[in-house]
Order: sequence, then C-alpha cells, then structure tokens
Amino acid sequence: MNKSLQIRSYCQIKNGIISHNGKVVFEHPLTDFEPFIKAAYKNFETDYPKFFKMDNLSKLAFMAAETVLSDKAVEEKNMAIVLSNRASSLDTDRKYQESIADEDNFYPSPAVFVYTLPNICIGEISIRHKLHSENSFFIFDAFNADYLKDYADGLLQNEKAEEVLCGWVDFDDGRYEAFLYIVSETGNHPHTAEEITRLYLTP
Repeated sequence: MNKSLQIRSYCQIKNGIISHNGKVVFEHPLTDFEPFIKAAYKNFETDYPKFFKMDNLSKLAFMAAETVLSDKAVEEKNMAIVLSNRASSLDTDRKYQESIADEDNFYPSPAVFVYTLPNICIGEISIRHKLHSENSFFIFDAFNADYLKDYADGLLQNEKAEEVLCGWVDFDDGRYEAFLYIVSETGNHPHTAEEITRLYLTP
C-alpha cells in the first residue's frame, strides 16, 4: 500500500545551537560540547539522571530526540528509529582503548565499554520514550538522505511502523552534529531526498 509520507518535525544540534522546525530553541555562548550539552539539559528541565552516565554520542542523540519529540507524545506510537553517522562510536572507542593500554594500570572500564557500539544511543532513546519497534544504525562517509528516505519508506509502506525517527548523529574528537526528523503520514514537508537534504543543510 503506497502512502503519501511527510516530515512532521525536525531538529538540528550544531555549534552550540539547538533548533526545532527551523527556529532556535537554545543557544549557548560556549560551543564546546560538554558545557553546551549540560546547559541544554538544564535549560529544558530534563529529568533523566542517567543522562550524565552516557557517552557523548548518546547525549547528543538523546537531546536531539528530546527536542524533536517534544511536540507530541510518542509512548503509544509504533515509532521506528533509523540513525546514521560517519564516526560510529570511535570517540568512545578511543577512551576504552586508553583504559586498557597501560599494562601496569590495566582496568577495562565497563561503564565505557557499554557505549562502544553506535546503536547504544538508540537504546537510550527507546528507554526514555518507551519505544519497542524496529531500529537500525548505519555508517556512511557523509549524510545519506537517499538511503534514509528509502529505508524509512520501506518501514512505513510495509507497515513495520507508524512513524520513523530518522537522521544523523555524529560525534568525534569534540566535533558534533545532529539532525533528526520524524517521518509520518502528516506534516509540512514532503518526504523526499531533496527536502531532507535541504532541511539538513539549512543553518
């Protein structure tokens, strides 16, 4: 069954700014990730203590999801999650490697090891929003709107989900960027690769 699919909400996080549907909802004078993301957490009065134990990739994905899902309850929705990035979990992998590199002080940290898979951030979002549906995480050299569009279309056309949370969450060596959007049967933007790319590239 062919459905007319739309983008009903989207958000971006980059350079100390969080925007939702094209409007800046939070901006911080310090663009360094750690002070910025902690300030964002406090600004939105997020009540989720586990946030502070997450790795940086999961914190980035978590806050992006908090933003894009803020306009509608999703707990009863069958919402799939399809995310992607360039660096996988490389930033956390380096930290884990450091924790086991010193033979005289060998202590592999379980708290760090938990986050040495990129799709763990999907788990954090799923726990927070009580999502139990399909999920995937893909690694690309660059943002791939065509692949995300086709994958989300397949999930919705085959009724594997009612909505899909899609996008890009990338963190590596202090550089961060998130772009998430919700694909649904209702919305203000056509679900096309061209429109996804346009929204992604819009400052």
